[in-house]
Amino acid sequence: MKLALLCAALVAAAAPSFADDLVARRGADTARLTDAACTNEQVLQQIQAQARPAFRAALVEVQGQTFQACWGTTGDAIYLLFEDGDEGLIPVNELKTELSA
Repeated sequence: MKLALLCAALVAAAAPSFADDLVARRGADTARLTDAACTNEQVLQQIQAQARPAFRAALVEVQGQTFQACWGTTGDAIYLLFEDGDEGLIPVNELKTELSA
């Protein structure tokens, strides 16, 4: 379900490094990507040990429900992995910088 809501056409770009959160919005649904390391054990158990340091923390709200996730790049899109094993993709061009106050 989350995959269907977050998937879209891939774009040719790499994820930039950033100091503030990046946010993608689609209607009322949001994905907030942070630069903090992913620490969610349920997600990390699904990722090969050598790849874990590359994953960052994300918070995703879909249809009013909040989910913790970890994100990484797939070369040309953002890949999300959720606690329940669900996955999602976000085109890089949908990300906007959300400055902290």
